[in-house]
Amino acid sequence: MSVTTADLSRRAQESKAQLDAHVREIVDWHFNPETGCSFWLDFAAKLDWEPRREIASFEDLRRFPPFEDKWLRGGPARRWLPKGHAGKPLFVFETGGTTGLPKSRLQIEDFRIDYEMFSETLPDEYFPRGANWLMLGPSGPRRLRLAVEHLCQHRGGICFCVDFDPRWAIKLIKRGKSAELDRYKAHVIDQAMTLLGADHEIRCLFTTPKLLEALAEELENRDTSIKAAGITGVFAGGTEFTPQFTRFALEELLGDGVYLTPTYGNTLMGLACSRPVTPQNGYKITYHAPQPRAVIEVVGFDDRDRVVGYGETGRVRLTTLTRDTFIPGFLERDEGEREQPCDEYPWDGVSGVRPFRKLAAQTTVGVY
Repeated sequence: MSVTTADLSRRAQESKAQLDAHVREIVDWHFNPETGCSFWLDFAAKLDWEPRREIASFEDLRRFPPFEDKWLRGGPARRWLPKGHAGKPLFVFETGGTTGLPKSRLQIEDFRIDYEMFSETLPDEYFPRGANWLMLGPSGPRRLRLAVEHLCQHRGGICFCVDFDPRWAIKLIKRGKSAELDRYKAHVIDQAMTLLGADHEIRCLFTTPKLLEALAEELENRDTSIKAAGITGVFAGGTEFTPQFTRFALEELLGDGVYLTPTYGNTLMGLACSRPVTPQNGYKITYHAPQPRAVIEVVGFDDRDRVVGYGETGRVRLTTLTRDTFIPGFLERDEGEREQPCDEYPWDGVSGVRPFRKLAAQTTVGVY
């Protein structure tokens, strides 16, 4: 049942208070000499103000200068290790590298926590507890492989994995090797088909839009379907999620009885969930960040501190607020429209996510 406007307003105020408290906790952690990382401790030493004393709310984070993209490119990676996490196993995950040297993020616990939170949004009817999963998508330097595998294990299942290397696909596209790219994609899909036909009792699938389409086509070529293969829940993410593709996937690729949940995520943010996507809302996809651990704002193209009005277009601005990672106000390579809070997520969302117009011509998108 939908909440009233008054209820939603109250919940929005409560989530804002929770966010402000979380900001104070995370700033205290990262700028405390006993728990912080060397990057932020060295950074604070050059400021003429004290973050632990003067940051009291999310808005106060604007006191930090613009977070520079180059800070995440290259090492040493340990400059991002909080002293409070010393001695724990470390993971490093990279972005795709489509805009230069890949950005990297050191993690200790975040990929597990993020996906355990996401697990609570999955309907058990379609993603049964104890069910086995197929992870069909990018692994390698990204965190997706470990994250999806942990999601599956957290829900009591076994995860079977097939890798798709987008860096190799991008090289093939740039070289005009479309036939070779098709052969590579067929090789990936063939591995997925082998797993689905091996009686592994796979019921849940993570994949990307283009691989989902390719898998569905290959199953159809063999006179079967994703539903007939036993899949009941599909968790998907990638650059090609549009209302048009979502409608196509729901009506043509999946059919009744298979649940699709689009997501928007990356190495720096984690995972933003989508509101339920239905014919009634025109298959519109609106994403909400996992507050208070991450916040996405839609800001002006010419003013990174001005949040645009609801329904207006701007650039996605990300703030990451975890004990593993503190990134205040990072301008993503995406743009979209600012959306209102909703019943499930009483904070702002973003729809129509697409490459930022000034970077789109410089990058290869739509690979997977």
